[in-house]
Amino acid sequence: MSSSKSTHASAGLGLALVSAASFGTSGSFARSLSDAGWSAGAAVGARVGVAAAILAIPAILAMRGRWHAMRRNTGLLVIYGLTAVAGGQVCYFNAVQHLSVGVALLLEYLGTVLVVAWMWLRHGNKPRRLTLIGSMIAVAGLVLVIDVLGDTRVDAVGVMWALAGAVGLAMYFVLSATTDDEMPPIAMAGGGMAVGALALFGLGGLGALPMRATFGTVHFAGRATSWVVPVIGLSLVAAAIAYVSGIAAARLLGPRLSSFVGLTEVVFAVLVAWVLLGELPTLVQLAGGALIVAGVALVRVDELRPSLQAPSGGPLVAPAT
Repeated sequence: MSSSKSTHASAGLGLALVSAASFGTSGSFARSLSDAGWSAGAAVGARVGVAAAILAIPAILAMRGRWHAMRRNTGLLVIYGLTAVAGGQVCYFNAVQHLSVGVALLLEYLGTVLVVAWMWLRHGNKPRRLTLIGSMIAVAGLVLVIDVLGDTRVDAVGVMWALAGAVGLAMYFVLSATTDDEMPPIAMAGGGMAVGALALFGLGGLGALPMRATFGTVHFAGRATSWVVPVIGLSLVAAAIAYVSGIAAARLLGPRLSSFVGLTEVVFAVLVAWVLLGELPTLVQLAGGALIVAGVALVRVDELRPSLQAPSGGPLVAPAT
């Protein structure tokens, strides 16, 4: 591998980990809002809506002289906002109304398998033995981290919502990696957030998505604070930073590897809950985290093998961003 590709790949891995860590904070921020009486729809709507506002000016500045690219990718942005931003989050929050959090997460992260299948069917990148082994190890680690075997609840409606969330997750990685190079990641994230916010508040206005919120004191990280603090955390860290860095990472790594690195989100979520909420991870969860890292490493090694450098969607072909 050339030094240029190696540099791009290293940058992509770093960005993917930043994205996973940022996404991993969402549960801790959202917990304080839900405990204060916020509905899932209101929390997601605030997260996406405020993130869209945060990214608006930087996205406009990034698109100067490139508005033709925005027009060319309008349809893609709409699909991204509806599926990867609004749809995935709504499906997950509906799933946890019927399933335990562990089962819902496990089903949602089957999206990584869908990404592998898409790369095989669309680009002819058939997964080899090392990727399959890494996939199984990573999924086994995921089971341990989210403690899917403890206090499980299975409901057909919840399973359908969670599987729909898996499709949204797969769309996030695939669309993030295949967008026009003239569309900066911050512009794509901002546009997707705007579309997602309109969809969420539209559903709320129609009564299809409960929008219940309180505007007083909430408890976060062991102390009383304003409701604004977790909303900003959800919007800035768990949405704006998470999506922008995730899009950039997917462009550098390709959807398959970036989706497997994304599995580390659950590890970061456990660690963040430990630091902010005092929820100490168990030895089983730590072992699961080690398995996820091992599985991602195997997929990464397989991606480095020359025969996977496919001209159509090759994972390490870095566009000029």
